[in-house]
Amino acid sequence: MVTIVQCPTCGKAVSWNEESLFRPFCSKRCQLIDLGEWANEEKRIPAQNQDPDGGNSAFEDEYED
Repeated sequence: MVTIVQCPTCGKAVSWNEESLFRPFCSKRCQLIDLGEWANEEKRIPAQNQDPDGGNSAFEDEYED
């Protein structure tokens, strides 16, 4: 049984197997578009428990002089 997923960039059906070199993407083009979006910070994973000043308060508290 072959698993079929949708390309995250264009939505085209992609077989999830060893012949699909760019999985989950359908092509190198879609893979590079996605990489560019991450590099331009158009996509990001939200931080949790972030200090309002932008620092990591747990880290700073642990290593203060």
